[in-house]
Amino acid sequence: MSSLLTLVTGANGFVGSAVTRALARHGERVRVLLRPGADDRNLSGLDVERVYGDVTDPDSVRRAIAGCARIYHVAARYSLRSREARELYRCNVIGTRNVLELAREAEVERAVYTSSVGVLGRPADRPGDEDSPVTLADMVGHYKHSKFLAEQEAIAQQARGLRLVTVYPSTPIGQGDVKPTPTGQVIVDFLKGRIPAYLDTGLNYVSVEDVAEGHLLAMERGQHGGRYILGCRNLAFREFLALVADLTGRRAPEWRIPYPLAWLAGAGSETWSRVTGRPPTAPLDGVRMARKSMYFDASRAVRELGLPQTPIEHAIEQAVRWFVDHGYLERGTLLGEPSPARMGDPS
Repeated sequence: MSSLLTLVTGANGFVGSAVTRALARHGERVRVLLRPGADDRNLSGLDVERVYGDVTDPDSVRRAIAGCARIYHVAARYSLRSREARELYRCNVIGTRNVLELAREAEVERAVYTSSVGVLGRPADRPGDEDSPVTLADMVGHYKHSKFLAEQEAIAQQARGLRLVTVYPSTPIGQGDVKPTPTGQVIVDFLKGRIPAYLDTGLNYVSVEDVAEGHLLAMERGQHGGRYILGCRNLAFREFLALVADLTGRRAPEWRIPYPLAWLAGAGSETWSRVTGRPPTAPLDGVRMARKSMYFDASRAVRELGLPQTPIEHAIEQAVRWFVDHGYLERGTLLGEPSPARMGDPS
């Protein structure tokens, strides 16, 4: 086991827990910063030191960093609800400033900051990469705005001497998707028959385990100031649903939702959300984001870091299996697996 102590923020989340598990597999000593009362199911069975606090509280961040040689700042808040805008900026911008500024003051050996492909430029004629031009005006919604501003905080600390590498996960898929993420929810909803049609859009998908390994590779091999997309395969939304359908014996939807209809549905969903206080089923910012496919090129990370490229079919299978094992989906969802009736399960 390494004698170095490594801090992971956001360690109970989907990506953060995958990073924490990867560090544990590599024999690293890990400390995690958790909010009091946070859902820590993803850390079950892991031998990690826990510090309770919040990235928006400098004192708790300072306690968490004390004695750490390396830091993975993965913590972020994700929401497309406009009423949560203030919390998005507090966690993503102020939280990032706190963690990385205090890391610099503590003279940590190295830090990896988890950004998002959502803050990168998307050229019209090719997939985006780490150097695609982009401005704050290109950001759709408060989440992307907050992550763009958070990256400016990271750049400022790097300019002041913090040895930093920035990674940009695309759309991760796999085990440990507790919330679930929007993509995980799509898988669950599709397999429950709730997605009869598709929107004409696309994303870059990647195994969450590859994203985690990419973080570790960025720490070990990434250039100081380096920027790396952690992605794999570009797929239209219809193609993604077809892969899920192939693994589960379902039928992929054939009807395409026109964008104006999707926009109206999003506007109606937002209005109903304000009335009921419940999250919108189709956030308008999500619909606006989907108007342009988010395709990206991860070749720099593959070339310079050795980023694994696990087939997306395997990542989808892992996700579905995890959802089944944890009660989100019924047994027998995957082809070739026994259903409850065949197993003699009365439920």
